[in-house]
Amino acid sequence: MKVYLVGGAVRDRLLGLPPGDRDWVVVGETPASMEAAGFKPVGRDFPVFLHPRTGEEYALARTERKAGRGYRGFVVDADPAVTLEEDLGRRDFTVNAIAQDEDGALVDPYGGARDIAARVLRHVGPAFVEDPLRVLRAARFMARLAPLGFRVAPETLALMRRMAESGELAELSAERVWQELRRALASAAPSAFVRTLREAGALAAVLPEVDALYGVPQRAEFHPEVDTGAHVELVCDMAARLAPGDDRIGFAALTHDLGKALTPAEAWPRHLGHERAGLAPLRALCERLKVPTEHRRLAEAACREHLNVHRFDELRASTVYELLARCDGFRNPERIARMALVCEADKRGRAGLSERPYPQGPALVAALRAALAVKAADLPPQLEGPAVGEALRRARIAAIAQATGKRE
Repeated sequence: MKVYLVGGAVRDRLLGLPPGDRDWVVVGETPASMEAAGFKPVGRDFPVFLHPRTGEEYALARTERKAGRGYRGFVVDADPAVTLEEDLGRRDFTVNAIAQDEDGALVDPYGGARDIAARVLRHVGPAFVEDPLRVLRAARFMARLAPLGFRVAPETLALMRRMAESGELAELSAERVWQELRRALASAAPSAFVRTLREAGALAAVLPEVDALYGVPQRAEFHPEVDTGAHVELVCDMAARLAPGDDRIGFAALTHDLGKALTPAEAWPRHLGHERAGLAPLRALCERLKVPTEHRRLAEAACREHLNVHRFDELRASTVYELLARCDGFRNPERIARMALVCEADKRGRAGLSERPYPQGPALVAALRAALAVKAADLPPQLEGPAVGEALRRARIAAIAQATGKRE
């Protein structure tokens, strides 16, 4: 059995990154011979098997042929005569089209190692245009690789523009788009995902609510970067810095200012009421991409409340209590902790202001902690019915006031 380590495991080793999951390609075998060797079949669309001891995935070498529109329209050929080079040739980028044999030698027919050294993300061949999902994959890889100095090859970007113009991106399923977006938001540079899609002319098709923010000005005294789209890029990267790998915080950071795209041009650069205005496009985006509930709830809270958190010092204790209650913070305190980080990313995600302190976030979390320390069991035992809830509310407001020095 000829077995080769392929894909991300080889790429990341060459980049000096920690190893992730390992994938293997098997050449010259059939499903029957794999099962006879003890491998368990799991592939639905093409022959993939689990190793009987390690549980790692082993796929038969295969080729793919375009037979319809969209990313599902492929015919797979996993004949034993398919070579390793043919299998590598169906892959998306040269950096992912490198194999390693059992002796550690590289098989690199498309120059992936050279492109890794040059920090270039380049498509393998002309078949790249057959799968519209690859536009999103390129952007998602840039969210991970841009901090390492990678750029998209000009010829690859040209193909991505062609794919965006074809309209096939509209046929991507919500689940696949969300999967790529979520992984990008958990990467080190989510802004590179957004920026790459925009450079490819694909952002309007994938995230039109975000694309609409570009070219919308803000007040320069608060936003030295001026452009709202540039601001969102900075906020996303700051969120990744403050909460590495947390795509819930990343999604809220991406969508917190969607309302600014709805401000009439004659009102620019002010955006009065953009917080509540942003809820409608946010909910539309969430419905379209089938965004998970907690991502949605956190994003709604951050969109609606971020200016309130920024002016935390001006709020009375009762107003802080109402804010926490609106965000369901008493039942879900972790949401408040995350929202505080989203608001910090918003405040520090501005040109030249990334190192400014943001005491409002810890102060909000401390207020919630003080309120949660008051339990219903601490109230006078003779209270009943609605009186219990009202007494608990007043006691928690008093606790917030004491912890923060605010007036009730």
